[in-house]
Amino acid sequence: MFCERIMKFVNRHSELRFLEDAYARDGFQFIPIYGRRRVGKTRLVRELLRGKRGIYFLADAASEREQLKNLGREVGEFFQDVILAASGFQDWPQVFAYLTEKSREERFILAVDEFPYLVNANPAVSSIFQKGVDLHLRDSRLMLLLTGSSIGMMEEEVLFSKAPLYGRRTGSLEVKEMPFNALEELFPDLPFDQRVAIYSLFGAIPAYLEKVIPDLSPLENIRRIILDRGSFLYNEVEFLLREELREPHNYFVILRAIAQGKRNLSEIINDTGFDKSHLSRYLDILRSLRLVEKELPVTEKYPEKSRAGLYRLHDRFFTFWFRYVFPLRGRLELDQADYVLAWIAETFDQFVAAAYEEVCREKCFSLMKEGRMAFTAIGRWWDRNEEADIVALDEEGGTAWFGECKWSRNKVGIDVYEDLVRKAGLVTWRAGARRDRFILFSRSGFTEAMTVRALQDGVLLEK
Repeated sequence: MFCERIMKFVNRHSELRFLEDAYARDGFQFIPIYGRRRVGKTRLVRELLRGKRGIYFLADAASEREQLKNLGREVGEFFQDVILAASGFQDWPQVFAYLTEKSREERFILAVDEFPYLVNANPAVSSIFQKGVDLHLRDSRLMLLLTGSSIGMMEEEVLFSKAPLYGRRTGSLEVKEMPFNALEELFPDLPFDQRVAIYSLFGAIPAYLEKVIPDLSPLENIRRIILDRGSFLYNEVEFLLREELREPHNYFVILRAIAQGKRNLSEIINDTGFDKSHLSRYLDILRSLRLVEKELPVTEKYPEKSRAGLYRLHDRFFTFWFRYVFPLRGRLELDQADYVLAWIAETFDQFVAAAYEEVCREKCFSLMKEGRMAFTAIGRWWDRNEEADIVALDEEGGTAWFGECKWSRNKVGIDVYEDLVRKAGLVTWRAGARRDRFILFSRSGFTEAMTVRALQDGVLLEK
C-alpha cells in the first residue's frame, strides 16, 4: 500500500543520532526542537521515543489550567499514578517536583510538543520553566524536549541569548526540510522527472508528500489534493499564515508579489503599494519565519552591504499556491477547478524548471562528496542583463565552477555550453587568476557533439 511506503522514516539520520547521543549521556538534558509546521518534528520525537521510557504531551490552545490537567493525566498514566491521572497537576512547581522525584530513580523522556501554546496560555511560562530547571530538574536524569513550530516564539522564549531558557538548554536542534534525494526513497518507482515535478509542488515537506498519490500524474495530484475544496492542502497556506501572523492580509499581498516575479525591493513596493519602511519590516518577519529569503549573487564580496539582493519564497508549496491558487480562489469557490487546472498546465513546465535548478545545486554537493567537484560557496550569479544558474567558488583552490540547468525536452548542444563560457567571462571574481570549470545539467541528455566537446574540455555532464 502507498501509505505504508510514504510513511517510512527517511533522511533524518543525523538529527536522530544527535538526540540518541544526548539520551545516552546520563544526567539532565534539555533540548529545544524547532522548525516550520509539517516538517517532521513530531515524527522525529516519536522515533526517538521508540523502545524508550518516555512521555509525549501535545500542548494545544486550551487554558493553562486545562493544560496542567492534561499533562498530569499523561504523566499519571505513564507512572500508573491513579490519583494524578484523575486530578492532574495543580501548578507548575508540582510538575517539576514530581518529575524530579521520578527521574532520580530512572532515565525517561518528557517531550512537550508545540510549547508555544503553553506560552500563549501564560506568557510567564518560559520563566517558570527556567526556575523549574534551576530548582529541580538540573540534578535529575530527565531528558526534556520542547518542540515548537512558531519559530519566532521559540527564538524569543528559548533560543536567543535574552530568552529565559537560553542558558538552561544542553543543546538545540532545528529540523529543516529534507533534501530532494529523500524523494527517491519515498517514491522509488517514479521516474526522475516526476519526482522533480512533485518536488516543485511540495519541496520535501513530509506532511505534504504523504498526501501524494504516486499513480497519478503531477497535474492530477494538483487537482486531487490541492484544488479540491475539501482537500487537506486547500486552506493550508491561509491556516499557517493566520497561525503565525497578526496582519495576514498584508503578508498575502507581499507573498503573491514575490511569487509572481517581483523580486527586488522597488518592484515589490510598486506592486504592493507599501512604503519602504513598512515593507522592510514585513519582509524581516517573513524571513524570520523561513517563508522568504533574500538571495545575493554568490560572488558578492560584502553581502551585508550589497543592494543586489533579490527576494524569493523559500517554501515550494507557498510558491505554487501564491502563483497559481491565490489569484483564482474565486474560480475554485465556484467549483471551477478544471478551469484553474488548465490555466496551471499552460506554464507548469516553466514552474518545474525553477525547482530543477534547486535540484541541480543539491546534486553539486553529492558531486563534491564523490570528489568530482570542490567548492566553498555555491549559488547563482547575475548582473543587470545576464545570469548563471550555478556558480560554485573554491576559495582555497582558486577555481570557479559555472553551471547551466536545462529543463527541456530537447538535448543540450554546444551552443548552451559556449554561451555559459561567455557568461563566465563576465564574472569578475578573481578574474585572470582563477581556473574556470563547467557543468551542464539536462533533463533530456546531450547531443553527440556536446558529449565529444565535454570530453575535450573536461566539462561535467549530468542528467
